[in-house]
Amino acid sequence: MDKPTSIQDVAKSPIDIDEKLAEFDKASNTRNLKGILAGLITAIAIAMSLFHLYTAGFGLLLTMKQRALHLLFVFVLGFLMYPARKKSRRDRIAFLDWIFAVLGIVVTGYILFNYEALVRRGGLPTSTDLLLGLITVLLVLEITRRSIGPELPTIALIFIAYAFLGPYIPGQLGHRGYSYIRVLDQLYTTTEGVFGTPLGVSATFVFMFILFGSFLDITGVGQFFIDVAFAAAGHRKGGPAKAAVLASGFMGSISGSSIANTVTTGAFTIPLMKKIGYKPNFAGAVEAAASTGGQILPPVMGAAAFIMSEFTNIPYIRIVASAVVPALLYYLGVMFMVHLQASKQGLEGIPKAELPSFKHTMVMGFHLILPLIGVVLFLIRYSPLRAAFLSILVALGVCLVRKHTRIKPTAILVALEDGAKKAISVAAACACAGIIVGVVTLTGLGLTFANVIISLAGGMLLPTLFLTMIASIILGMGLPTTAKYIVLATMAAPALVQLGVPLIAAHLFILYFGVIADVTPPVALAAYAGAGIAGGESFKTGVQALKLASAGFLIPFIFAISPELLLVDVTVMQAIGAIATACIGVIAFASGVQNYFLSKTLIWERLLFIVGALLLINPDVMMDLIGIAVVVVPGLSQFLRHRRSVVVA
Repeated sequence: MDKPTSIQDVAKSPIDIDEKLAEFDKASNTRNLKGILAGLITAIAIAMSLFHLYTAGFGLLLTMKQRALHLLFVFVLGFLMYPARKKSRRDRIAFLDWIFAVLGIVVTGYILFNYEALVRRGGLPTSTDLLLGLITVLLVLEITRRSIGPELPTIALIFIAYAFLGPYIPGQLGHRGYSYIRVLDQLYTTTEGVFGTPLGVSATFVFMFILFGSFLDITGVGQFFIDVAFAAAGHRKGGPAKAAVLASGFMGSISGSSIANTVTTGAFTIPLMKKIGYKPNFAGAVEAAASTGGQILPPVMGAAAFIMSEFTNIPYIRIVASAVVPALLYYLGVMFMVHLQASKQGLEGIPKAELPSFKHTMVMGFHLILPLIGVVLFLIRYSPLRAAFLSILVALGVCLVRKHTRIKPTAILVALEDGAKKAISVAAACACAGIIVGVVTLTGLGLTFANVIISLAGGMLLPTLFLTMIASIILGMGLPTTAKYIVLATMAAPALVQLGVPLIAAHLFILYFGVIADVTPPVALAAYAGAGIAGGESFKTGVQALKLASAGFLIPFIFAISPELLLVDVTVMQAIGAIATACIGVIAFASGVQNYFLSKTLIWERLLFIVGALLLINPDVMMDLIGIAVVVVPGLSQFLRHRRSVVVA
């Protein structure tokens, strides 16, 4: 019998991916339109993608105009795609939504055609400016509520109220207060509000990389990654779970969505994990933990990484270079925990005969990797915008090279439509986050909040890091990673920088904990999606996913205290030392959490594994040596006990 050429032949999953996405991912819960209305949506989405492709390849419009036209598409597509309520009919567009779409055209068109006049008036808005500004803010809040949920709009409303109520707030957070004229002018007619940096990044880098991901989808690179992962690791101990970690890492690095990645790859990996004996809760947790890490894994990462580049003025390729080691450490932790669980349960892999041939898979699909290699090379030489544009061209060219990966012209239209639709929720979040940033800038809240955090932590770094971690996780539970990052980048990151944490380390710190929130109960959406596919219990799956991702709680503290891990101002020997001790710490921590190394750990062994891992956070040489010594003791005890058990057997 011939070996299957795709893991789909093994999984034969009956899971409806679109249905699961709509259930767990608010951004995928759109109308199901037919006929002329569906054709209209498709045409608008394709036009949006073509606009961004053109400006990426031949030059952007003026800043305000680029962002206004981007938001115009977001308003029109968003209100036509997303119903107002869960119970709203999905087969038609409500009359009010047509009104909202038209209003979206009016308020953004006003910016496009009156930009010069607005600049000349600078700070002296007319009554028309103020009316349209109010409508714009309300439209942004509503489209954000529909596409990602009510949490971010609620926070934005609190910030708007803060701008007005400053004189009535006691203590350090109080301020003189601002009139509605000043607030609306800030939020609508300047690049410090709705049309601020977050929307600017969405209108350029973020949209193009989302579109790049859609073009990779139509070339078959996603299925290629899954097949390679199973061919490489599917036959090993606990193979499907290890393959899930690899495949989800590959996919997550280009998708930027924890939930979407969990559902799409989990449809194949979770049934196979259950097939060899993993319990549903654990199978769903593996997929969720691995998929969540994709947002911190280069080369593409998530949308927040591009916004980070703008906020910090650090080149994106430098952020990618600094993020590599921590991301690999995260996956080392998840992979090792999966291995330990398989060892505890005695789970073997899938027979090689039932898996794709690694050699055959690579021979048939190696050329599909070229766009990802290309994007890294382009990022070294060009801006992220140009790099994304060129990478899309490479993706199209590569799939045409060989007959079995050639796509039809209609597939290109599908990619253009898919990319625009996926960008709506991200762009809406960026516009809404712009409201928050605008108020923070206007009131000076960022610096004030940073001082409050430092005061609460007594001016000490570790307590400040801990408070920032808690804030990141809490915000991350209700907000998309991008929006959460924007809020904390303006408010919490300055506190870390004031205490001596390098700028890039401070921003990556808040990004990591915002990402991990996707697998942190009580609101762990990626884990709940995994549970839905596996047929497990949501909360228990969330707890398991949190355990698997727990190394992610250790790594940010390591690189915040020891920036050598980010390859910042470091010698080769310092980098090697930092990476080596971090690897030991992650493995020791995983062993302590899983209560297993070579065999089940004794209480004192488990305790020493965890204590040793925590000691390795500190970059001091003496502390590293003590940490390694502490970890070696239970490791040696486990080795000797395991050796005796083998001899007796």
